[in-house]
Amino acid sequence: MSFLRRTAPGLRAAKAAAGVAVLALLAAVPAGSSADPSIGQLNSQLANQHARQQHLQSSLGGLTRLVSALSSQISLVQGRESAVNAQLADDRLALAAARTALTREHQLLKLLRARLARSRLLLSKQLVSAYESGQPDLVSVVLESHGFNDLLERMTYLKDAEHQQTGIIATTRRAKARADAAAKRLAGLEARDRKITADEAVRARALAGMQSLLASKQSSLEQAQAVQQAALDASRQRGQRLQASISKIEAQQRAAAQARPQTSSSSSSGSSSTGSAGPALGPSGGWAIPYPIVLCESGGQNLPPNSAGASGYYQIIPSTWKGFGGTGPAAYLASKAEQDAVAARIWNGGAGASDWVCAGIVGIH
Repeated sequence: MSFLRRTAPGLRAAKAAAGVAVLALLAAVPAGSSADPSIGQLNSQLANQHARQQHLQSSLGGLTRLVSALSSQISLVQGRESAVNAQLADDRLALAAARTALTREHQLLKLLRARLARSRLLLSKQLVSAYESGQPDLVSVVLESHGFNDLLERMTYLKDAEHQQTGIIATTRRAKARADAAAKRLAGLEARDRKITADEAVRARALAGMQSLLASKQSSLEQAQAVQQAALDASRQRGQRLQASISKIEAQQRAAAQARPQTSSSSSSGSSSTGSAGPALGPSGGWAIPYPIVLCESGGQNLPPNSAGASGYYQIIPSTWKGFGGTGPAAYLASKAEQDAVAARIWNGGAGASDWVCAGIVGIH
């Protein structure tokens, strides 16, 4: 519908509350049920399509801002993903090193335990031999020796045996200490191995969750953009068809106006009636605003109120009509002269061009 923009905010608010699916359906619904709609009706339908397109473009602008915000989130998630991947790589290297050390410690522990077993066996044999043979004393060694050389050999042997036994005991102690230390390191490596494995599993799950969230957001955004764009395309196509119909009717009206004699046009413009739509007036009808706007708004006819209440030659709504000094309840009930005077006050030398939707449609600002 074509009417002054000072009533448009309420209409825009109502349209903004409609969903995208409703907009898409409305864009596909035929504009009117009349077989031969007037140019005023077509202009009203075209204004509706323009309002719908503005709403859809605003919605697409909101989606564009969401795209920008999502891009920042994508960058953040990708940065976290890189950090997690780097940490996972470090953990895998640490795990490989721990497992290598674990294997080495297992082998060392096996070797030390074998040495400890041999040392214990040798020590036990030495203790049994010493127990069975008794502890030799200096007198018995001297009496049993055959000469001085034999005595020296016996003394050296006893001394070497004592050193060997002491060495075996020391070796056994060291082997046991090393085996205990290796077992302790082994327990620590096994605990570290379990921790690294658990940490890697947690990070892998976190990474999978971030990737799933990113994919879900991208899918939702693409779907919303597709729906909004489809509704906008349908509304633009409808607007193009309406504009083509308006252009066709305007061409027919111009052809009819040129075909009428000038005297007939003058008498028609001077016999403006009130209370009903009269014959269309041409460009020479003495309009208070540019004729292309009048042609777009009413087709040059004194139209009765439309669904928004706009009426008359200039499609003025009742509140605006009264606000600018019009008499009576509606513009179409007044004479053309009074409608011209009120329209001139609204127009105000062009300052009020934006009050007519058709001004923007025909390119007058």
